[in-house]
Amino acid sequence: MSRFHLFPPDRVHRTWNRENEPVLEVEPGDTVFYETRDATNNQVTKDSTSEDLDALDWDTFYPLAGPLYVRGAEPGDALVVDILEVQHRGWGWTGILPGFGVLQEEFPEPHIRIWETHDGKYAYMNDFVRVPIDPFAGTMGVVAAAQGELEPMPPRHVGGNMDCRHLTAGTTLYLPVEVKGGLFSLGDGHLAQGDGEVCVSAIEGDLGISCRFDVIKNQPLSAPEIETPPGPLTPFGDQEGYFATMGVADDLMVATRDAVRNMVGRIGDMYGLSPEDAYMLASVAADLKITEVVDPNWIVTLYMPRAAFLREPHGRNRLSMSQQ
Repeated sequence: MSRFHLFPPDRVHRTWNRENEPVLEVEPGDTVFYETRDATNNQVTKDSTSEDLDALDWDTFYPLAGPLYVRGAEPGDALVVDILEVQHRGWGWTGILPGFGVLQEEFPEPHIRIWETHDGKYAYMNDFVRVPIDPFAGTMGVVAAAQGELEPMPPRHVGGNMDCRHLTAGTTLYLPVEVKGGLFSLGDGHLAQGDGEVCVSAIEGDLGISCRFDVIKNQPLSAPEIETPPGPLTPFGDQEGYFATMGVADDLMVATRDAVRNMVGRIGDMYGLSPEDAYMLASVAADLKITEVVDPNWIVTLYMPRAAFLREPHGRNRLSMSQQ
């Protein structure tokens, strides 16, 4: 018979290590509820200022809830994680951190945005910019067979800090098991994020997450796989379309930076946003896509949902043929 477990909220770790002792052991089919902390270990509060970001203690970053031992999981199996429910805790923040992000040289100063979530459905940047709340854990993974301690970033073939915004309620995650029990952990809660997380942070915040675990025997995986539920792949839907900017270059990162830089400038001009707010909005609402790879130049496109804006832009008016 499957069982329900509460993961102890005070049990966290900050490195991936096969020697970490499991905090909880469960059977296939069991469900576990987690209360997670944000990536800064709750150093950021509703009252934090941009200057406070300079004083963050990086040694306490990325508290991960785990490890969880799933009985019957052996190397060569696949661990199945059904994400049943994800709850946010009423507020979130986005930050520009010096030395991080795709435009780090252009945004060298710390900057923070505390998002208002008074209706529980949207995070509001101001009175005319809003982002649907679609929460997920930025970090979900198991331990690799490699010996020793591994930092929480970057992501690896066994998962980790993937920042995949589709790991929301209703999605199933499959992870390759490399050590007995899998030793699953999660953390880094996000209320919303765009594909790419271009300024290095999403709408960060604490979450409550309920997951059901299972094992597929003798199912080797080389990297994580996911199955999403039916419905649009963006919480905005497609009703109002997108505004997109491109970057074209023979280097993927140069093209990516150009696409993001062009978006920051364009929505700043169109909606009167500061460069910092435009950059952060691109990180939490816009999706990076690789448009072209078969020619010598890459084309990277950044799609911003029109539905994020509750007023019409200025500076993009066009005459119809009848007016010319």
